[in-house]
Amino acid sequence: METAVLKSFEKWKEFLSDRVQEAENKGMSEETIANLAYAIGNFLADKIDPENKEERVLKELWDVADDSERHVIAKLMMKWVKQS
Repeated sequence: METAVLKSFEKWKEFLSDRVQEAENKGMSEETIANLAYAIGNFLADKIDPENKEERVLKELWDVADDSERHVIAKLMMKWVKQS
């Protein structure tokens, strides 16, 4: 993943939308994609310092959420980028 993608929240949403579309085109189920989104969310929250205010809000939400709430956040992010 290019670090430039993380500098702009709009670029991040576009990148995520493209990856979700790619996964769907390859026949991945929504649940599999959501599990991948959850894993990516964990990685980003643990390893990447937010580059903008939107990412900061998402990280703070992720940090206070329990495991099941994090799965909901991941699913909502997928739904959000698919509609954008």
